[in-house]
Amino acid sequence: MIAFAHKQTNAQRLALRFQQVRNTSVKICSPLEAEDYAVQPTPDVSPPKWHLGHVTWFFENFILVENLPDYQAFNQKLNYFFNSYYESQGERILRSNRGNMTRPTTETVLAYRRHVDAAMSEFLNSFETEIPEDLAHLIEVGLQHEQQHQELLVTDIKYILGNNPLFPNYKNEAHDIPDKTAVAPLNFVAISEGIYEIGYDGEDFCWDNEMSVHKVFLHDFEIADRLITNGEFLEFMQNGGYENYEYWLSEGWEWAKNLDTKAPLYWYQKGGEWYQYTMRGLEKVNLNEPATHISYFEADAFAQWKGMRLPTEFEWEVACKKWYADIPKDGIFLETQNFHPVAQQSTQDYQMLGNTWEWTGSAYLAYPNYPRFKGALGEYNGKFMCNQMVLRGGSCATPKSHIRMTYRNFFPTDMRWQFTGFRLAK
Repeated sequence: MIAFAHKQTNAQRLALRFQQVRNTSVKICSPLEAEDYAVQPTPDVSPPKWHLGHVTWFFENFILVENLPDYQAFNQKLNYFFNSYYESQGERILRSNRGNMTRPTTETVLAYRRHVDAAMSEFLNSFETEIPEDLAHLIEVGLQHEQQHQELLVTDIKYILGNNPLFPNYKNEAHDIPDKTAVAPLNFVAISEGIYEIGYDGEDFCWDNEMSVHKVFLHDFEIADRLITNGEFLEFMQNGGYENYEYWLSEGWEWAKNLDTKAPLYWYQKGGEWYQYTMRGLEKVNLNEPATHISYFEADAFAQWKGMRLPTEFEWEVACKKWYADIPKDGIFLETQNFHPVAQQSTQDYQMLGNTWEWTGSAYLAYPNYPRFKGALGEYNGKFMCNQMVLRGGSCATPKSHIRMTYRNFFPTDMRWQFTGFRLAK
C-alpha cells in the first residue's frame, strides 16, 4: 500500500513511534509456545515467525539497504523467505510453503529483528531534527504495514490455536469490558438522498486506495444502528438459512454446501448447545455479541433472508461520518487486548469502528483518479482490485492508530478467518 499525505518528519517522534510499533508485534507473540511460531494450517494463514520476519525485511530492504551504503545485511538468503508478493524484489517462497520453514529458527528471526531495529534506531537518531519528507513517508508506510501484520498475527494465531483440538487459551490479558445481558432492538436510521464526498481528505497518513476524494450520489436509504448479533444469526441458522438456496448467490450456495459445520467459523455444537473458540478458549456462544468470522456469502444470504441488503461502502462511510467526529477512545481495538468483539454498550454505540470488520455490498475497485504509484511500493493495492469485496471499520484486532473512517479493507467472498461481521441496510 502507498501513503500520500503525511507530515510526521520529526526524527525523535518517528524514532519513538518506530520503537512502539516494533515492540507491539513481539508482544502479540509473547504468549506463544515455540511450536506455535512455525505452524501454517491453511495457505491463507502465515506462521507467526514469518510475519515477524517479513515486516523486518521491509525496513531492511526498502530503507536501510537503499539509504545506507555501508549497511551490512543480516543474511541476504532471508530475502527469499520474507518477500511476500513483490515481483520487483526477486524470487520468493510460495505462500503455501511458509509453514515448511523450520529454518531460519524463531530465534534467528528475532535476532534479525534486533539487528534491523538497532540499525534503524541509529539511522533515525542520525538526523538532528527533521527527516526528509519522502524518507519519513516511506518509514511511515513501513510502520503502517507492520500494523496491518499485527492484525494478521492476531487472526492467524487464533486460527492456529482454534484449529487445535485442545482449544488452547492464548493467555491474553483482556481489559475489564462490561458484558451486556441484552442488546437494544435493531433500529434503522434514515439518510437522505444527496451528493456526498467519499475518500480521504486530510494531512495525515492514508493508503492510496482511499484516494482521490470524489462525489457520489446516494438515494434515500436506511442503515442499521448496530451490528448483527450471534443470536440473530442463530435464528437464520435455525430457520434453515444454510439449507435454502434462494438466499444465496450461486457461488455462495456451492460454497455453503461444502461446509463441515453450517455455522460461523469457530462455532461447534456440543450437547445441543453452540460453543465458539475465542482467544480465551472454548466458550458458550454469547447471543448478544456481534456475529464474527462471517464470510461475505453468509452476510449476503442473511440479508436476503431478512429481505434487506448490505450497505454499499459509500453508504457505510456517509453513516460513519454522520455518527462519529473521530475514532472513539473506548472502541474495541487491538489495544484493549480483548481480541473479541463485545455486545453493544449503549444505543449510541453504533459499533462502526472496532469490534468487527463489516462486509459491504461494494466490489473493491479504484476510485476516480486513483493515484497508484509505479514500482515496488505500488504493487500492493492496485493489482488486487479484482474479485474482492470491501470491508470497513476495523476490528478488535486492528490498532486504533491505524484505522480511519475512509479505510478500505478487502477480501475474497469466502474468507472468514478475519474478524468479519456485518450490518444491514434497506
